[in-house]
This record gives sequence, C-alpha cells and structure tokens, in this order.
Amino acid sequence: MTGPATNALPLDITTMRAEAERLLTRGAEPLSDEGLETMRLQLRGHIQLLIPEVEQSVSGLPRGDRRREHALTCAGEARMRLRLGPGNTLAVRYSVLHRLARSVRDLCDCYEKPGGCLPGEDES
Repeated sequence: MTGPATNALPLDITTMRAEAERLLTRGAEPLSDEGLETMRLQLRGHIQLLIPEVEQSVSGLPRGDRRREHALTCAGEARMRLRLGPGNTLAVRYSVLHRLARSVRDLCDCYEKPGGCLPGEDES
C-alpha cells in the first residue's frame, strides 16, 4: 500500500504497534519526563503517517460501507487527539499518551486489514 507520495517508504506497523502496546500494557515501566515527551512526539508522528494511509485504504469503498465508516471514524478521532497538548501534570501527560497510543493501535488495525476494519472482528 502506498501513501500520497509514490516513492514513500512502507510504514513500520510492527514498530508503531509495539510502541503503542508498550504504553497500554499494565505494569509498564514508568517513563522519565524526557521519555514521556519523546514517546508523545513519536506517537504523534505515527498518527500523522497513518491517517492518510488509512483514509486512502478505504477511499474506494462506497459511502455507508461499515468498514469505510469505521476506518474514517478512527482517523477522525486520531486527528482530534493530535490537538491534545502535552499536559501539565503527570497524570494528564500519561492520559494524553494513552489516548495517542490507542489511536495508533486502532489505525494500525485499520491499515493492516484491507478495506478497513471493524471492531470485534476475528483476527483471521
């Protein structure tokens, strides 16, 4: 799957998903202040790369198609999360990171399933 640029490198979905899951796993190692900011910037970058790819992957599906609508909803929600600031307290900073990580995970799911994805689908 290619993005808007015809010579763009393929996305490293495995790495993107691993970084998101690292944050979403219970008991994950706490991050330093610098680590929190680095992770926030990485997740934002992943989202910025994934949104156009996901939107393009479902662009050929008809309006009203459930897979298309779900993928576009995931992309729209991720786009809204890009507007979140870094947060002023540690709790808010982690909350922002978790929201970004969930968007990365959801966009990866949509990217990996041709024609979009649906929540609760079997992984087969």
